[in-house]
Amino acid sequence: MQEIHSAGGVVIGPKGEVLLVCQDGACWSLPKGPLEKSESAMDAAQRKIYEESGIEPEDLNYIKPLGTYQRYRTGSDGKEDVNTHKTIDMFLFRTQVDDLDPREPDISEARWFPKYEVIKYLTHPKDKEFFTSVLFDLP
Repeated sequence: MQEIHSAGGVVIGPKGEVLLVCQDGACWSLPKGPLEKSESAMDAAQRKIYEESGIEPEDLNYIKPLGTYQRYRTGSDGKEDVNTHKTIDMFLFRTQVDDLDPREPDISEARWFPKYEVIKYLTHPKDKEFFTSVLFDLP
């Protein structure tokens, strides 16, 4: 089994909504992805948020760490890939950027969702579990 260390963020937008991204038109998630060689979790989180939404790192206001969780990778078909296990460090950010423009080709859409509706859109059960655990810590 392949082990991957990933990082990402819960990004709160100018209207108090939460950023979600859709991969290959199949699954919705919080922006996140694997660390590159010699990259910190914070740097990876900011890079992935940029790649998946177009929000530049300098437009992200870091608030606090949200903890770490584990899950299997989601394949392009939206199903779990049990051959790839991820450990994901998550951080909380705010931004005043409203317009989203994904740079990564496999991200078909990035959109703001009301925070109390996020859970019904997240595809992976572990993403839902994580978001539920931090929901009341969000501004």
